[in-house]
Amino acid sequence: MTRARIAGGTAALLLFALLVALGLVAARLLRNPDSKPDATASPAVARSPATSAKAHQGFLYGRVTTRSGAVYEGRLRFGGDEEAFWGDYFNGFKEENPWAGDVPPERLTESRPVTVLGVEIAQRTRKPNLGRPFMARFGDVRRIEPSGRALLVTLKSGTEFVLNRFDADDFADGVRVWDDEQGVVDLGERRIRAIELLPTADLEATPDRLHGTVRTAHGSFTGFVQWDRQFGVGSDELQGRAAEGELSLRFDAIRTIARDSENRAKVTLRDGGEFVLSGTRAAGRGNRGVYVDDARYGRALVSWEAFERLDFAEGDGSGPAYDDFPPGQALSGTVTTRTGSRLTGRLVFDLDESETTETLDAPAGGVDYTIPFGLVASIEPPDQEECDSGRGVSVALQSSELLQLDCAGDLTPSNPGMLIFLNGSETTEFVPWANVARIALDRGPAEIGSK
Repeated sequence: MTRARIAGGTAALLLFALLVALGLVAARLLRNPDSKPDATASPAVARSPATSAKAHQGFLYGRVTTRSGAVYEGRLRFGGDEEAFWGDYFNGFKEENPWAGDVPPERLTESRPVTVLGVEIAQRTRKPNLGRPFMARFGDVRRIEPSGRALLVTLKSGTEFVLNRFDADDFADGVRVWDDEQGVVDLGERRIRAIELLPTADLEATPDRLHGTVRTAHGSFTGFVQWDRQFGVGSDELQGRAAEGELSLRFDAIRTIARDSENRAKVTLRDGGEFVLSGTRAAGRGNRGVYVDDARYGRALVSWEAFERLDFAEGDGSGPAYDDFPPGQALSGTVTTRTGSRLTGRLVFDLDESETTETLDAPAGGVDYTIPFGLVASIEPPDQEECDSGRGVSVALQSSELLQLDCAGDLTPSNPGMLIFLNGSETTEFVPWANVARIALDRGPAEIGSK
């Protein structure tokens, strides 16, 4: 009789424990309907909590008004699962160039050789294309507003840019809003009347932002990271094919990612597990590179060819807040020509960049640098012959670090040149890039990461 009672009590306890476990699973699924009990998916890993302000301040936040008059306010993520932080860039294209009217038309020409069987027989002269890509950190933007075929972007400085709406992929992909009252709302571009960016309010729950060190053969970069230019939070997943089958690994469960070969990545988890992934763009040759918000340079894009290894580490919160990005100021400084003339005043670089928050974009060693002009102290381009022989452009930063960047991007010989609004005069001077020996920039307001 005693044994029977003990057996019955044990069975009852086991049944009770099973019911409790099932109840916990059900509660978890109700809280997160998107979660799947998949054995091939890695679990989330607990992190040390950041302070409330730092944990939330770096996330995009704003008010979106639709064409029907509805208003949504909350955390934003463009493209649904892409740009999520103030340091991320909004991209577009400027078809019109407001500075072209300040340059005599006869000076805005470029020559191209005409060759027959490899022999130059003439030079062809034509007007250069003065349309320019547009890039601005979301932390520098105040408002985004579509208007017909155009997209009006207003910066904190008050400067307005008119973009080709159909070349602005970040807007074309729509925006996701975490609205306190309406829940999560996905808005396509055709529904949006205006997006007003605002300082981030207190948020209830946000994912961890990815932070780490990317190593290349020429050096390392440390800061907040985006894998494949897209995955930047711990809840994002790296997918690929391993010996065990198809895997989806949460980034907050990963300790390191190393380039195993041209088409494969070796992943080490925080619990010590190791997998070699292939078969997807993000895990192989199609990888678009790793963004690193390195405070020394602004942002660096490490190509898959240059990438060796990424070591994840806990960052300090979610990054700089909206108010940490000061309004841009006019670029100013001195241009020294190859004949020795010195021209001082307000500057327009490449007939394009005119403010300290705009960026110098150029590669070196398989890394594309996106450096706010507020971090740049001077630029010394080589002449055409030296550039053709492989000599780089010397770029000194306000931190005193010296970079050697390739003659490409903003530093290509096809750069039109420098426009100078001379101090104490109404005179405007234009210096073609081939005649620029040195550009010395005045120190502007403290940039993000320059302190």
